[in-house]
Amino acid sequence: MTQKEYVFLDGEYIDAQTASIPVQTHAFLYGTSVFEGIRAYYNAEDDSMFIFRMKEHYERIARSAKIMCMEMKYSVDELCDITVELLKKNNYKTDAYIRPTIYKKGCTVCPGLYNNPDGIVIFTCALGDYIDLTKGLSVCVSSWRRVEDNAIPPRAKIAGSYANAALIVTDAKNAGFDDAIVLSENGHVTEGSAMNLFLVENGKLITTKTTDNILVGVTRNTIIEMAKEELGIETIERDIDRTELYIADEAFYCGTGAQVSPITKIDNRPIGNGKPGPIAKQIQKLYFDIVRGKIEKYKKWCTSVND
Repeated sequence: MTQKEYVFLDGEYIDAQTASIPVQTHAFLYGTSVFEGIRAYYNAEDDSMFIFRMKEHYERIARSAKIMCMEMKYSVDELCDITVELLKKNNYKTDAYIRPTIYKKGCTVCPGLYNNPDGIVIFTCALGDYIDLTKGLSVCVSSWRRVEDNAIPPRAKIAGSYANAALIVTDAKNAGFDDAIVLSENGHVTEGSAMNLFLVENGKLITTKTTDNILVGVTRNTIIEMAKEELGIETIERDIDRTELYIADEAFYCGTGAQVSPITKIDNRPIGNGKPGPIAKQIQKLYFDIVRGKIEKYKKWCTSVND
């Protein structure tokens, strides 16, 4: 018998099979919602589950909501409590994904954000690795450009802006690549289709600035901090030219979905020796130890579902 799952919809925990919104909902018609992707990691050895950096994700959704003229009906701490309760109800015995969304719920054909009430939905699902983290990714530079801050701001995680990501990853996949790296309108590197990017050059991490039309990733910030504290590796945030991609010693993606994903080819050019690099592998191992609550120093980032 399939286990019943719940979602949190506008103040209630309800059956996921019956949860719905009207077809005229503004967010559905115009993409006017903001969301987060949060992971929870299950440790079968002691039947424990940890939600990774949940508070930071909810702090970011609050910033996204502000940009989109949305009202937060719950505080960050309340959203954390709701999420823990939801995971307890769904009782996964595997890694899980959490998707909170704040959305414009008015039923109107006017695109405006004004006079338009806000709703919230949080759903969860079982989710493991959806990228092969061992073999390394072959990616291309996309012909599509990243949307600009003065168009649809990438620093807000807005559902409608993911049409940009959909075009990028679809064309990359259709051309035989695993994903794509995206340039800004001025020709500089931004990030992957829906994840941040790091290069390794001369033992240092290189990544784009927070003002370079990227989503400022929670995982990105995690890697910058832990690489310095645990591995003594400095991160430099600066503009990156396209041709730097081809001559980097290593490259990898990071994000809630991508986690830490080494890149071994860009535009059919091998990166380094064409295999996952040593620094990327070190960071990947450290990251998975941290998210599963195995390193005491970083348990501050892990919220237990079992407590």
